[in-house]
Parts: sequence; C-alpha cells; structure tokens
Amino acid sequence: MDFERIVKLLDKEYEIRDWTTELEPVDILVGTILSENTTDKNSISAYHALKRKYRTWSRVMNAPVKEVAETIRHGGLPNIKAKRIQATLREIKQRTGKLNLDFLGEMSTAQAKEFLTSLHGVGPKTASVLLGFAFGKATIPVDTHVHRVANRLGIVSEKTPAKTQEVLENTVPDKLKGKLHLLLIEHGREVCKSQNPRCGECVLNRICDYYTTDK
Repeated sequence: MDFERIVKLLDKEYEIRDWTTELEPVDILVGTILSENTTDKNSISAYHALKRKYRTWSRVMNAPVKEVAETIRHGGLPNIKAKRIQATLREIKQRTGKLNLDFLGEMSTAQAKEFLTSLHGVGPKTASVLLGFAFGKATIPVDTHVHRVANRLGIVSEKTPAKTQEVLENTVPDKLKGKLHLLLIEHGREVCKSQNPRCGECVLNRICDYYTTDK
C-alpha cells in the first residue's frame, strides 16, 4: 500500500495540526482512560472536572473512589474508570517513586510501550496515544475510525482495532505514522462514516477496496 499517496491525498482535504501537546504525560494517560467509550466532549468535561476538584493526580489517587467516580460521572462508565485511574496512578507511584512519566521520552518506542502496557489497565492504544502526543514517538493509535477506514481501504484485514494497530505499526513508515493516524480519524468522521459512507466524493475511492469491489 502506498502510504505516502494516502497521506498526500488526505492532506489536501484536511487541516491537521501537529499531534504533540504540552500536556504532561500523566495528564494524557488519565485523559485517554477517560476518553474510552464516550464522546470527546464528555471525556474532556470529565478531565477538567477532575483537575478542578483535585488539582493534582496525587489527590486523585488518594481520594475515595466513589468521590472520584461521582466527579467523572458525566464522562461515562464512572465506576470502572475511577478504579482504573486510581490503580494506574498507584502503580506508577509504586514502581517509579513519583507520579511522573517524563523518563519515557528517553526510552525507545518499544521500551516505553513495554513499560506502559505492563501497567494495570493500559493497553496498546492508550500507550500509543501517550507516546505519540507526549513525546512525538512513531506510533499509530487505532480507534474505531482508523480501524474502519484502514480495513475498507484494504490496508489491513483485521477484526479488531488492536490487531489493526499491530499491523499498522509494523508496516507504516515511522515518518508517516502520526499524520496518518490523525488523517484517518478525520476522514472517518467526515467521509468514510460507519453508516452511509460518502464514497462518491472520497479522494481515496480509486485505491479503496470497499469502493472498487462494490462497483
């Protein structure tokens, strides 16, 4: 698959910002946990509610779990996410002596990912999000949009986002991973929708298995 061509075509359609951020790595980790199975609006609201109420992740870690759950209730699955956030924060503190993940920036992508996925409740997608956004490492997190678009294009043929991510991170050139990740998300939201994809106006339709097979 010509990944450079895909990036070039999609890059003309969407204005994609640099995907790194000034947020601290632990902030990104908690925010990613909150983002699961909910909308961006709800997860961002829950994240800011935590920051307003507790100020520090140490206070979140030591607060009553029911109180944390109530604080993030509007973000969805509050009981599960509250327990997961606290367990992850405690494990980081126990293993490193502090609530800080800056040291991951000095590791290789593989080493950093190995550390993160060894933490309670941190999977490959969460690890890739953190490493990409916090440190600009070559990762390509796969959400439902990336999974859907990659399979329709024929880049992969996988049943789960986890398997799609595994294939993409092993095949997409490092220099393209960050941008391709953001472009596929945007394309999935705007054109290659789950229901009623707008194939006729898609800039990738000539190289898309889903479109050409249906013709």
